[in-house]
Amino acid sequence: MRPDSSFRDHVTADGSSGYPAEAGRYHLYVSLACPWAHRTIIVRRLKRLEDAISLSIVDPIRDERGWAFTGAPGTDRDDVNGFRFLAEAYRATDPGYDGRVTVPVLWDRVTGRIVNNESAEVIRMLNAEFDAFGDADLDLYPAAHRDEIDEVNARVYDGLNNAVYRVGFGRTQEAYDHAVHDVFATLDWLEERLTGQRYLVGETATEADWRLFTTLVRFDPVYVTHFRCDRRRIIDYVALSGYLRDLYTTPGVAETVDFDQIRRHYFLTHRELNPRGILPIGPELDLEAPHGRASLP
Repeated sequence: MRPDSSFRDHVTADGSSGYPAEAGRYHLYVSLACPWAHRTIIVRRLKRLEDAISLSIVDPIRDERGWAFTGAPGTDRDDVNGFRFLAEAYRATDPGYDGRVTVPVLWDRVTGRIVNNESAEVIRMLNAEFDAFGDADLDLYPAAHRDEIDEVNARVYDGLNNAVYRVGFGRTQEAYDHAVHDVFATLDWLEERLTGQRYLVGETATEADWRLFTTLVRFDPVYVTHFRCDRRRIIDYVALSGYLRDLYTTPGVAETVDFDQIRRHYFLTHRELNPRGILPIGPELDLEAPHGRASLP
């Protein structure tokens, strides 16, 4: 059971929240391995906010001290605050904080504190509140489809985004059986839904698609073996596998996917699931193969 995120303030375009949208003021702390953080990286890229919102990547290997800034290849040191561990950002915001330290984190340079660490809320801020500094024509949460997007998000979260973790960390056979049923019931529902339409909601990709994408892209390389979600792979689904390739080949998205960091994080961090720390060879993936979905409505 995931606890609620601790910091839930909001950046707004008009500044009414106390956190006005300004270029160069906010910073994202992320992991390329984490599907929740990956959402924010994708939206930042699609909205063309790289020059307005800076970003630091933590090391994918997390030990008992938590997410760390090591400067290892493909990661960063913290040039904003000089933190060695992300936990320092949490303590700087709340000296008495003793909860989970998670990514992503949206940091405010001016007040020197975390604004928000809930990925679902961060991506909506990036989508709507920074249009003065990015691509204002792209709307990933269009008003006409918000109710349906929210419904799809809720089902995908409960049945897939979070359910793969309930499978992987299930402590009993009963818990595993219940969770794995949810995973494949949701994948079957998605396969049926996506057989006749290109995207989950409407005729263009929305936040619902990107929230799903970060789980799908990790499924075959990690969740099938590491979390024992091995009834079927995404490649075994005709519509879902094509849909995954369609999203992956969206300009700018492939560059946000780092399979090396993804696999090293899961297999080398979760030692209770992989006590010897052996990194398996992994499946061969061709996510740039033709997806054949452009003609779907």
